[in-house]
Amino acid sequence: MLDFDPLYSTPRVEAVERFIDAHYALAEPVSCRLLQRGLNDVYLAVGGNGERYVFRLSHRRARGPADVKTETAFLTHLTQSGVPVAAPIPTRAGALFLQGAAPEGGREGVLFRALDGRTPQATDAGDALANGKTLALLHNAAETFSPDGALYRLDLEHLLHRPLARIRDSGVVEDTEVYGELETIAARTAKAIDAGHLTWTYCHGDCHGFNARINEAGEAVFFDFDDSGPGYLAYDLSVFLWAQVSFGRSSTAMWHAFIDGYRAVRPITPDDFEAAQRFVIVRHIWLMGEYASRAQEWGSEAVGWIAREANFLKVWESEQFVDRLF
Repeated sequence: MLDFDPLYSTPRVEAVERFIDAHYALAEPVSCRLLQRGLNDVYLAVGGNGERYVFRLSHRRARGPADVKTETAFLTHLTQSGVPVAAPIPTRAGALFLQGAAPEGGREGVLFRALDGRTPQATDAGDALANGKTLALLHNAAETFSPDGALYRLDLEHLLHRPLARIRDSGVVEDTEVYGELETIAARTAKAIDAGHLTWTYCHGDCHGFNARINEAGEAVFFDFDDSGPGYLAYDLSVFLWAQVSFGRSSTAMWHAFIDGYRAVRPITPDDFEAAQRFVIVRHIWLMGEYASRAQEWGSEAVGWIAREANFLKVWESEQFVDRLF
C-alpha cells in the first residue's frame, strides 16, 4: 500500500482535549470544539468550571515555523505594560508554548483565556478609533521590548519579495504579462519605501480591525499575534487601511477614525504616514503570496483570485500616487 505524505492534518478534538489536560492546570474535564481551520487551527476549550479558553495550533507555513517564543514574550511584555491584549496562559511547568506531534511534523500550541467583549463592527468609527489607540499603545510599549532571537523581520524581503516569488512558483498566475505587471508594481513600491526615513518597531502584523474584541470600557483588546515581529511601523498602520480598500471595499472614513485614535496616543511622522499608503500594495502581495503557497493544500480553484488582483494594485498605485485621493 502506498503511504501518502500529508501536507496538513487536522487533530481530533479529543486529542486536543487530552493535550490540554496533560499540560495545563485547567478545571477538568476540558471540552473542545474547532472554531477555525486555516492559517492556524483554533479551538474553543471550556474547563469543567465553565472558564473559556482559546487554544491555537500553529500551521506549518511557507515562511517557516511559528515564532511562538518571541510572540509570547512580546505578549507578556505588553500585558505588563498595561496594553489590552490576550496574554498566553502558562503550562503547569511554566512554559508559554508547547509543541505537539502531527503527521506532517511538529506544530506549536499556545493557550489563551478567551476574551470577553464584542466583535468590532466594520462601519463603527468608535471601534476603528479604539483599534488605533491600542495599536499606538502597543508601539509605545514596543520601545522597551527587545525581540531577542526573533525568527522573522517584517521587512520587504519577508513581506514583498518572497511572497512575490511564491506567486511565481505556484503557477497560479499563468499570464506572463500579468505577472510582469506584479513585478513592476512591486519594484516601484520597494524603491519608494526604501527612499523614505521610516520608523522601525515591533509590529502586531495583522491589525486589520477584527483581531480584537471591544470590551465594556470601549477598548480594543488585541489577539492573533501570529504574524508579529520587528518591522516597519508604517506596515502595521497600513494593514488597517488595506482592510478598508481591498476586495471592492471603500471605507476611508474608518481609516481616518483609526488614525485619529492612533494620534490621540502617539504621533505619526509624515514619512510613516505616506509609506502606509505604499504598504497597502505590500500587504496585498503578502496575502497573495500566502494563498499561493497553499495552492497544493487548498487547490488551485481556491486561490485563483490571485491572478485577478493586478488590477487592484494598478488602480491603487495610480490613484494614490498620482491623483492623491487622501
